[in-house]
Amino acid sequence: MLLEEYRQQQSLFLQLQKVVMEKLSDMVRQSGVELNTMESRIKSEASLAGKLERKGSKYQSLMDITDIFGARLIAFYNEDVDRIASMAEQLFEVDWPNSVDKRKMHDFDSFGYNSLHYICRLPKSLYQDPQHPELNEIRFELQMRTALQHVWSVIQHDIGYKSEIETPMEYHRNLSRLAGLLELADNEFSNIRTAISDYRRRMQSLVQSGKIEEVPLDADTFRSYLGLQPFNKLNRQIAAITQAELHEDNMAKYVAVLRQLGMKTLGDVERMMADNYDDAYQLALFQLGSTDIDILAESIGLQNLCIVHILKNGGGKPGLIQLFDTINGKLPQNETMAAIIMEQASRLSFMNQ
Repeated sequence: MLLEEYRQQQSLFLQLQKVVMEKLSDMVRQSGVELNTMESRIKSEASLAGKLERKGSKYQSLMDITDIFGARLIAFYNEDVDRIASMAEQLFEVDWPNSVDKRKMHDFDSFGYNSLHYICRLPKSLYQDPQHPELNEIRFELQMRTALQHVWSVIQHDIGYKSEIETPMEYHRNLSRLAGLLELADNEFSNIRTAISDYRRRMQSLVQSGKIEEVPLDADTFRSYLGLQPFNKLNRQIAAITQAELHEDNMAKYVAVLRQLGMKTLGDVERMMADNYDDAYQLALFQLGSTDIDILAESIGLQNLCIVHILKNGGGKPGLIQLFDTINGKLPQNETMAAIIMEQASRLSFMNQ
């Protein structure tokens, strides 16, 4: 009777699957949580028949079976699993007596690596189909776990591990050790992400407060530094030569350039700018003064600062080629550009001191 009821309600479960997955997708997209996978399935007739054969006496109707439709959200970090769970609690009606956090069920010496399982319903406030009010009565399973928890679950299923009694003790010990390593890795990934986020916030705070002397030069700190518009004054001064318009450019590529030039902190970048500001402007004046160029990249100031620094420190043409290789990629014209700049700079005072 239950199998016949299942066959008759196939379309209903398909509709439930469509609605739930759409709501979960919207929820995840709005939250900004990055998932490894989001998947769902409707239990096959063969799988349901096996379940009924094992536990059929428990169920009086199809509504008593809570996992005919199931969805699974696999995140990368433990805290993201908790965030997803919190959002799901707000989105769906959770059947708490039948939901379980298997992550909290282990004794200190027990074996297992599990996930968070909620039994849910669609609330009418979220979705309602007047032709199928039973959609709001069907319970479904929502599993939430990390990627490593999922890996362990798949391996556990693949090798057919069931219990300590069925598995020889030798294998049981090895599996327990592996489960512990996976749990440790999960925790450490979360700790590392938290530490990196804290570091970024500290560096951003130092940059924004102007305390940049000892701030290490890296992609994150340089991005924060650019927020202060440190090259804006020089850019505007250069653009004023021909009344040019400045357009946005990718400045991140200059992190590698600055490191090649020996810059280790943002303080080093500031000193490089102070030492070369006037000469960088003079170079731009020589380059643009007889032209009518009306569009310039906002990297023009920093590029000229790097050029002057290279030439003042004896880098010559090879140093300029390396600069252009880094910011433009290795192109044949980089050598030509370097030769032209060498010729231009040879006429300026900073090369003749």
